[in-house]
Amino acid sequence: MAISKELYPSEDDLLYEEELLRNPFSLKLWWRYLVAKREAPFKKRFVIYERALKALPGSYKLWHAYLIERLSIVKNLPITHPEYETLNNTFERALVTMHKMPRIWIMYLETLTSQKFITKARRTFDRALCALPVTQHDRIWEIYLRFVEQEGIPIETSLRVYRRYLKYDPSHIEDFIEFLVKSKLWQEAAERLASVLNDDQFYSIKGKTKHRLWLELCDLLTTHATEISGLNVDAIIRGGIRKFTDEVGRLWTSLADYYIRRELFEKARDIFEEGMMTVVTVRDFSVIFDSYSQFEEIMVSAKMAKPDLSVEEEEDDEEHGSAEDEDIRLDVNLSMAEFVKKVLNGFWLHDVKDVDLRLARLEHLMNRRPELANSVLLRQNPHNVEQWHRRVKIFEGNPTKQILTYTEAVRTVDPMKAVGKPHTLWVAFAKLYETYKDIANARVIFDKAVQVNYKTVDHLASIWCEWAEMELRHKNFKGALELMRRATAEPSVEVRRRVAADGNEPVQMKLHKSLRLWTFYVDLEESLGNLESTRAVYERILDLRIATPQIIINYALLLEEHKYFEDAFRVYERGVKIFKYPHVKDIWVTYLSKFVKRYGKTKLERARELFENAVETAPADAVKPLYLQYAKLEEDYGLAKRAMKVYDQATKAVPNHEKLGMYEIYIARAAEIFGVPKTREIYEQAIESGLPDKDVKAMCLKYAELEKSLGEIDRARGIYVFASQFADPRSDTEFWNRWHEFEVNHGNEDTFREMLRIKRSVSASYSQCDFLLLSGRLPFGIETHFILPEYLMQKDQRLSIDDAKDKLKQAGVHEDEMAALERQLAPAANNGNAKDSSRKVGFVSAGVESQTDGGIKTTANHEDIELPDESDSEEEEKVEIAQKDVPSAVYGGLARKREGSEEDGDNSADANGKDGESRLGALARLKRLKQA
Repeated sequence: MAISKELYPSEDDLLYEEELLRNPFSLKLWWRYLVAKREAPFKKRFVIYERALKALPGSYKLWHAYLIERLSIVKNLPITHPEYETLNNTFERALVTMHKMPRIWIMYLETLTSQKFITKARRTFDRALCALPVTQHDRIWEIYLRFVEQEGIPIETSLRVYRRYLKYDPSHIEDFIEFLVKSKLWQEAAERLASVLNDDQFYSIKGKTKHRLWLELCDLLTTHATEISGLNVDAIIRGGIRKFTDEVGRLWTSLADYYIRRELFEKARDIFEEGMMTVVTVRDFSVIFDSYSQFEEIMVSAKMAKPDLSVEEEEDDEEHGSAEDEDIRLDVNLSMAEFVKKVLNGFWLHDVKDVDLRLARLEHLMNRRPELANSVLLRQNPHNVEQWHRRVKIFEGNPTKQILTYTEAVRTVDPMKAVGKPHTLWVAFAKLYETYKDIANARVIFDKAVQVNYKTVDHLASIWCEWAEMELRHKNFKGALELMRRATAEPSVEVRRRVAADGNEPVQMKLHKSLRLWTFYVDLEESLGNLESTRAVYERILDLRIATPQIIINYALLLEEHKYFEDAFRVYERGVKIFKYPHVKDIWVTYLSKFVKRYGKTKLERARELFENAVETAPADAVKPLYLQYAKLEEDYGLAKRAMKVYDQATKAVPNHEKLGMYEIYIARAAEIFGVPKTREIYEQAIESGLPDKDVKAMCLKYAELEKSLGEIDRARGIYVFASQFADPRSDTEFWNRWHEFEVNHGNEDTFREMLRIKRSVSASYSQCDFLLLSGRLPFGIETHFILPEYLMQKDQRLSIDDAKDKLKQAGVHEDEMAALERQLAPAANNGNAKDSSRKVGFVSAGVESQTDGGIKTTANHEDIELPDESDSEEEEKVEIAQKDVPSAVYGGLARKREGSEEDGDNSADANGKDGESRLGALARLKRLKQA
């Protein structure tokens, strides 16, 4: 055969050919030759590849490149093209030397798979698995499994391949099960899935849990119940129900569905009933009940849709029935359906006309739903008392069922584990008998109930009380009292000894101390017994030390009704000794009011002792009504002076937030009894008693109104000056408006200017204090006040101005200009005594007594205003005021007026005098007028 000229080497190829002649076994030369000819036609490259492979048949690089080019050529050709045959032959030749190379096998197998050569491909896969080591098999199996999953591959072939693969890697059994399900091989799929679930060491590579695999198996068994045999479906699903409790409802439904598909409908009903009676969650119950009701509805619908047996068929059946008296079991020609029909003919459960029966079943199921749902909740917690009550209510109108339910309830519920009040079951049980007029059985129920060991004494006491109330409803008063005596009887020493030896003390041993029982008993005695028996019960309650304040009051009121007043007061005395505050409060109030009402002024000293004892034992927050009652006693039957003393004690005893109200009452009573001037002392005492700032301010306003009404204008102004230190002009506008109105009505230009100066000083002090608090420079605990002229203020209980300024300097805070000016305006010395230099800001007292530094008390005139001596006024006139320039922002227009007056030489002395006088307060000017 002639070779085409184009296949011969060209002049450019001579260089490579000469090199190859010298060294034909060099892979590098052959590869360089192929790279140089990459643009040449494939036929020429084909010749080069064949020559190279003949020289180097074991070169993987040459074979792989050669096969890749071969595959690229047939890529777009139909599979019937002859080139595919050439390609397959090339692969076969390559595998002679490349049989250990998995990549060559993979390329060959993928090519055969695309050519649809089933037998050849299968055999080639087997050859590849035989030729390659086991470590390389996973690469071949991946392609092999894809090959057998294609359509057209015989099922038997695929099964054999998968079974072989599972021997290589058993962990991929889930893929095999999916393949079986896809191939509709239900029997083997169920068997394989069951074997997986029975293997405790199985681990799902797809992340499926045992629970999910169980559900898949149940769905498989129930969906294809007639196609799967050899497996105990009932046992498998019941095993899943015991093991997986979160899908119990679905598993029960699957088991019933299995029997339905097997046409075992009665067995399916049994499964539904069993499931509803065993599940413990409402969700599972709802799943089963809905499936059960749907099943019954479908059965009824199918039965109603099925046509009835025709009359002719019935007649034929009758004729054949009379003729065929022989044993039908010997007739081999009968079908299964005909055999069943003939065997079950006439049996009521197999009656064709059973639509009414099926409807009755469905209706009965729907009516039982509340009962079944309640049973589920009781299975969750059989000691739930509320659920038992609901169960009884379900059977309303059926006393037999209700009695059976109560009987089961009291037997089931453990009082120590009960959720709710277990004694209510016994009470409701007895009331059920009482409703139907069976009192004897109701007493039997109560008698059994009181013998049960409850968790608390109150439960047992409630049963005794209910029993007694039942006896009262039926007019058995003597029996009710006897029951209470029996219930409150104290256990004997022998019984106590036995219980102590037993170690478990029941509540019956503590019943005789039940307050509820004794309260009911004493009410019965008051209603049905006599005074002596009632007193005996009350005394027994007090002896047992279980009395309450209300019982004490009730006992005393009972004695008062029967005119035993002293005995009632002795009961009160016992009550106030037994109880402490706040429980004894009602007893004291009742006792004192009753005693005062009874004796009035006949036993005044005894009443005073009672009140003194009451206020001594009472805490501060409860002492106010007692003091008011005490003062009322003194006002009505005692002395007014003692009443004022009581009010004074009350103001010191009550807490701070009630002091203002107490002082108001004190002032009102003092004004009514002794007159308005007497209230001055009380006002001063209230202001100096340490009231809160807002209460001090309110008291000062009332005091100022009093002084203004009495015509003491200067005294009222001094009070306003003192109270101004508690009023921030930025927030408390009411106070400054009232002072403004006062100065407009009763002051002059100088007093008004003084008020404005004080207002500015107070505002500046509050502003500086706020700034220092925000900046953290002011130590906490220091209270700042504005600087007032010392001759207008006396000692206060608060920090003095000098001490406050010293602490501010220690804290690094400098005085502002207003404070410095105020310090200059204050007199440097008064009478040359040290006592004036140490005086503090305080309230100008108008009281009866004033105290000097030496502690000697001197009486003061109530009517005259105390004026300083002449030496004081003379020294005040010698004070040089203008020691430091005052900022113009302080006085505003007054500063400009003063500058204008200083320029006038003729009137400079008078102007300075007027200016100095304008800076004096109203009290100092009044003193000068009197001296003149």
